[in-house]
Amino acid sequence: MSTPIWTTDHGKRLTDRDEISAFTHQVLPGAMKDSTATYEVVDVLFIRPDVAAVNAHAQYWNPGTPLYVMAKEHGQRRLVACQNTEVFVQ
Repeated sequence: MSTPIWTTDHGKRLTDRDEISAFTHQVLPGAMKDSTATYEVVDVLFIRPDVAAVNAHAQYWNPGTPLYVMAKEHGQRRLVACQNTEVFVQ
Protein backbone atom coordinates (compact mmCIF):
# COMPACT_ATOMS: atom_id res chain seq x y z
CA MET A 1 0.00 0.00 0.00
CA SER A 2 1.30 3.45 -0.90
CA THR A 3 1.92 6.06 1.78
CA PRO A 4 -0.16 9.10 0.81
CA ILE A 5 1.23 12.63 0.78
CA TRP A 6 -0.98 15.71 1.04
CA THR A 7 0.20 19.31 0.75
CA THR A 8 -2.35 21.85 1.99
CA ASP A 9 -3.10 25.11 0.21
CA HIS A 10 -0.77 26.88 2.67
CA GLY A 11 2.12 24.47 2.07
CA LYS A 12 1.82 22.17 5.10
CA ARG A 13 3.02 18.65 4.13
CA LEU A 14 1.16 15.67 5.61
CA THR A 15 2.68 12.22 5.11
CA ASP A 16 0.37 9.37 6.11
CA ARG A 17 -3.33 8.51 6.40
CA ASP A 18 -3.45 9.10 10.18
CA GLU A 19 -1.78 12.52 9.92
CA ILE A 20 -4.04 13.54 7.00
CA SER A 21 -7.12 12.34 8.88
CA ALA A 22 -6.19 14.19 12.08
CA PHE A 23 -5.51 17.42 10.16
CA THR A 24 -8.72 17.33 8.11
CA HIS A 25 -10.86 16.43 11.15
CA GLN A 26 -9.38 19.44 12.97
CA VAL A 27 -9.49 21.99 10.14
CA LEU A 28 -12.33 21.14 7.76
CA PRO A 29 -15.33 21.16 10.12
CA GLY A 30 -14.69 24.84 10.92
CA ALA A 31 -13.51 25.88 7.49
CA MET A 32 -16.32 24.15 5.63
CA LYS A 33 -19.20 24.43 8.14
CA ASP A 34 -21.13 27.05 6.15
CA SER A 35 -20.30 25.83 2.67
CA THR A 36 -19.89 22.84 0.46
CA ALA A 37 -17.39 22.09 -2.25
CA THR A 38 -17.88 21.01 -5.82
CA TYR A 39 -15.12 19.72 -8.07
CA GLU A 40 -14.90 19.75 -11.84
CA VAL A 41 -12.28 17.48 -13.38
CA VAL A 42 -10.20 19.58 -15.76
CA ASP A 43 -7.60 17.06 -16.92
CA VAL A 44 -6.54 13.46 -16.32
CA LEU A 45 -3.05 12.23 -17.14
CA PHE A 46 -2.47 8.48 -16.93
CA ILE A 47 1.16 8.16 -15.88
CA ARG A 48 0.80 4.37 -16.02
CA PRO A 49 -2.32 2.22 -16.39
CA ASP A 50 -2.57 2.09 -12.59
CA VAL A 51 -1.55 5.70 -11.80
CA ALA A 52 -3.41 8.87 -12.80
CA ALA A 53 -2.81 12.55 -12.10
CA VAL A 54 -6.13 14.41 -11.88
CA ASN A 55 -6.36 18.19 -12.03
CA ALA A 56 -9.62 19.71 -10.84
CA HIS A 57 -11.25 23.08 -10.38
CA ALA A 58 -12.64 23.43 -6.86
CA GLN A 59 -15.45 25.83 -6.04
CA TYR A 60 -15.82 26.46 -2.33
CA TRP A 61 -15.11 29.14 0.28
CA ASN A 62 -11.85 29.98 -1.45
CA PRO A 63 -11.11 29.07 -5.08
CA GLY A 64 -8.54 26.34 -5.47
CA THR A 65 -6.85 24.22 -8.09
CA PRO A 66 -6.18 20.84 -6.51
CA LEU A 67 -4.08 18.13 -8.10
CA TYR A 68 -4.66 14.53 -7.06
CA VAL A 69 -2.44 11.57 -7.89
CA MET A 70 -4.33 8.30 -7.67
CA ALA A 71 -2.96 4.76 -7.76
CA LYS A 72 -4.88 1.55 -8.23
CA GLU A 73 -4.59 -0.69 -5.18
CA HIS A 74 -6.60 -3.86 -4.72
CA GLY A 75 -8.85 -2.89 -7.65
CA GLN A 76 -9.68 0.61 -6.33
CA ARG A 77 -8.13 3.98 -7.11
CA ARG A 78 -6.83 5.69 -3.99
CA LEU A 79 -5.36 9.13 -3.43
CA VAL A 80 -1.60 8.85 -2.93
CA ALA A 81 -0.41 12.46 -3.40
CA CYS A 82 -2.41 15.68 -3.29
CA GLN A 83 -1.66 19.37 -3.67
CA ASN A 84 -4.25 22.07 -3.14
CA THR A 85 -3.22 25.54 -4.24
CA GLU A 86 -5.28 28.53 -3.17
CA VAL A 87 -6.10 30.93 -5.99
CA PHE A 88 -6.22 34.63 -5.18
CA VAL A 89 -8.83 36.51 -7.20
CA GLN A 90 -7.98 40.11 -7.96
